[in-house]
Amino acid sequence: MPTLSVLDQSPIAAGSTPADALARTIELAKVAERLGYKRYWLAEHHNSGGLAGSAPEVLIARVAAETSRIRVGSGGVMLPHYSAFKVAEVFRVLETLYPGRIDLGIGRAPGSDQLTARALQRVPEAPAPDDFPRQLAELEGYLAGNLPDEHPFARVAVMPTGAGMPELWLLGSSDYSAAYAAHYGHAFSFAHFISGGGGEQVVRAYQDHFRPSARLKQPQASVGVSVTCAETEAEARRLAASRELWRLRLHTGRIGPIPTPEEALAYDYSPVERRMVAQTRAGSIVGDPAQVKAGLLAMGERYRVDEFVIVTVVHDYDARVRSYELVAQAFGFV
Repeated sequence: MPTLSVLDQSPIAAGSTPADALARTIELAKVAERLGYKRYWLAEHHNSGGLAGSAPEVLIARVAAETSRIRVGSGGVMLPHYSAFKVAEVFRVLETLYPGRIDLGIGRAPGSDQLTARALQRVPEAPAPDDFPRQLAELEGYLAGNLPDEHPFARVAVMPTGAGMPELWLLGSSDYSAAYAAHYGHAFSFAHFISGGGGEQVVRAYQDHFRPSARLKQPQASVGVSVTCAETEAEARRLAASRELWRLRLHTGRIGPIPTPEEALAYDYSPVERRMVAQTRAGSIVGDPAQVKAGLLAMGERYRVDEFVIVTVVHDYDARVRSYELVAQAFGFV
C-alpha cells in the first residue's frame, strides 16, 4: 500500500484573496489528517500572483498547531536565499514545539523570478554565490550540533537544543539535488509536477548511489505529482483545465490567480501554447478514482517509490477537497 502525502502551494483562486488561500490551507490540512495522509508540506513561492505561500515556516507552525498527528514540513525552504544558521534555528524551534512531526524539505531553486530572488538577498546588488553544498553541510551540522571543530562557527549553538531533529529532505526537479541527497545520505523527493522528463532516471540514480548516513541507512524517495480526481474523467479534466491555463500564463510571464474552468476552456490557445499545455497534461494524473489509482501505482513502479506527495490545484476549493477525498478512498484509507 503506498503512502500518500500533500504538497500545498496555497493557490489563490480568481475572485478570492490571498487571505482566503491561507485560510483554506489550514482547513485542508485538517482534512488531510482526517483522511490519513502522512505529510502536509507547505511550499515557498514569491511574487507569483497565484500562490500565497511565501513563508512555509510560519504556515508550518500554524498547521501543526491545528493538527495532532500528521507530519508537517516545508516543500521546501529555498536555502540559497537564507542563512543556514537561521533556517536551523527556525526548524529547531518547530521541532521543539511539535516533536517528531516536523519535516525540513530543502530546495535549491529560487521559487521566484530572478528579480524577486535578488530582492530576497540582504545585498540585492551582489548576486549570491552558488554554494549550495556548503550551505547544506552547514545546515546539517547546525541541526545536529556537530560542525567540525575548525568551522568558524563551531562554537555557536543553535537554540533551542534538544535530542530530536526535523526529518531532512532534499527536493528537486533535476539530478542536482538528487546527487547531493545520495552523497550525504538524505531523503529525496522528485518534483514530477514541475519537470517529469527523466524523473525515473534521476530517482534511480539517487537510489543506486545512496551512501548511508547517521540519520538514514537506506534511500528514502518520494515523487511530487499533480493530481486532479473527480467522480468522472470528464469532470476531472474540466477542473484540471484551470491549472493548465494558469501554468501556461506563469511560464510566459503572465502571473495571476487560478482561473475558473470556464475561462480556461474558453481560452483561445495558439499552436505553441497547445504544445506547452500538452506537456503539462502529460506530467499530470487526471481522472476518476480508478484511473488516478492506476496512474499512481504505475508511476510508483516506474520510479521504484511508494510515497506520493500530491499537489492539487483547481479553482474551486470544494472540488480540491473532494479530489483528495476520492484519492484516499481509492486506496482504502477511509
